Amino acid sequence: MKKIIFLFVLSLLFSGNLFGQVKDYELGADLVRGKGNYSGGYFNYSEPTSINIKVSVWGFVKYPGRYFVPINTTVTDLLSYAGGPSDDAHTDQLRLYRVLENGTNELHTFSYDDIMWGDSLLLKQRNIPSLYASDILVVPGSQRLYFKDWASLSLSLLSVLISLTTLILITGK
Repeated sequence: MKKIIFLFVLSLLFSGNLFGQVKDYELGADLVRGKGNYSGGYFNYSEPTSINIKVSVWGFVKYPGRYFVPINTTVTDLLSYAGGPSDDAHTDQLRLYRVLENGTNELHTFSYDDIMWGDSLLLKQRNIPSLYASDILVVPGSQRLYFKDWASLSLSLLSVLISLTTLILITGK
């Protein structure tokens, strides 16, 4: 009888861990990619008749990685190539890192709203930098937990507590 109860408790532990975990999110972990040439985080949108530059997009976008784009590409185009900001992105804090020829670093911060709706907004100064070779666009963000994530986490913890309580009650007899 104790073996059957032990197996039942063990199965509860394993089922709680298999079905109740919060999904681990990885940036760029989608196996199915959209249009464009994808090869392990390197995207080629270059034009044969244009000067092309290499820039990087990192953070909370759909396809982070290194991009080979025409020199006249705007930040809006680059964000579009990267699949746009994800739901978890902080679009008011976009950052563009640049290393100048003299070896100094330059940081530009700007808002996605300035890019998308800058013409309709009354701004004294639009702070949208142009892209140069080896620029790095960072889209910051933080993971948001939705109801299904909280429910999954709660059920996982509840199953562990029930399993531990059952185990303590069985071994106490």
